[in-house]
Amino acid sequence: MESGNAVAFSHRFKECPGVVFIPVRPNFSDYSEEERRRIRGARKVYYPTWLYVDLFLTLGKTIFPSRETYVYSGDKIKQTVLFQILGIPHPRTRIYFGDQSKEILKDFTYPFIAKVPRGSSMGQGVYLIRDQEGLERYLRRNPVAYIQEYLPLEKDLRVILIKHEVVLAYWKAAPPGEFRNNLAQGATISFEDIPREALALAEEVARKCNFDDVGLDLCHNNSKGWMVLEANMHYGLQGLKQKGLDIRLILRDMVKQGKI
Repeated sequence: MESGNAVAFSHRFKECPGVVFIPVRPNFSDYSEEERRRIRGARKVYYPTWLYVDLFLTLGKTIFPSRETYVYSGDKIKQTVLFQILGIPHPRTRIYFGDQSKEILKDFTYPFIAKVPRGSSMGQGVYLIRDQEGLERYLRRNPVAYIQEYLPLEKDLRVILIKHEVVLAYWKAAPPGEFRNNLAQGATISFEDIPREALALAEEVARKCNFDDVGLDLCHNNSKGWMVLEANMHYGLQGLKQKGLDIRLILRDMVKQGKI
C-alpha cells in the first residue's frame, strides 16, 4: 500500500508503515489543512469510529472494521435478533417493551438472566433473577427488558477474530460463587484444550454477521451444544497480553499481508 493512501483514527495504527494516524476529532473543521487533505485523499480508513463510519462509506472509501462492527456494538437486542434471523445458536432470549414485561413469567421460570440491553460490558448490567423482588428491581431500572434462559456454566470461551480469522481463544472461568465468567468480575484465563468445533462456529458467525474485529463469547451446553452468547467489539486485551501477543503488531502484519 502506498504511503498516504490509508489513514487511521486508532492508536493501534500509530506506528504502522503506510498508514497515517490521525486523532479523532468531533468536528471536521478541527482538523488541520494537512489532515483534511489526507482524509479526503485516503482510499482506506482504519477504525473510522461510529461518528464517521457512514460518512466515509458515503464517500466511497474502504473501511476497517466493517460497518456491522459498529452497528451492533454494545447492543444486545440487535445482536440477538441478528443471531435469530441467521439461525446462529444462541441461548433462548426474549425482549419485552413496557407492559409486555408482564409476560416474562409466562415464558421463563426462576432463575433466569436479565441484562441491561444496551451499553453494558465487563459483566456489569447482568443479573441472575431468582425471585419476584429481583425481577421488580430490574424492571424499575430497565423499561426494555432483555431476558435470557439461565445456563449454569463453569466457564465460557472468548474467541478474538480479525477479518473473520481466529487470532486467539481462551477459556474464562468464574471464581467460586460468581455466575459471570468475566475477567472484570474475577474470572481466570486458560489457553488449554480449545475445541476446534467452537473455533469453527466462531469463524462462521463472524463471516455471517460480517464482524471483522470482534471478541465472541461462546458457551457449551450438554443438550444444546455450542452457542454464541454475545459479540464484544470493545474486547479487553488481557488475554492477548497474557499470551504475549500485541494487537498493534497483529494488525500491522495483517496490513502488510493485505488482509485488512
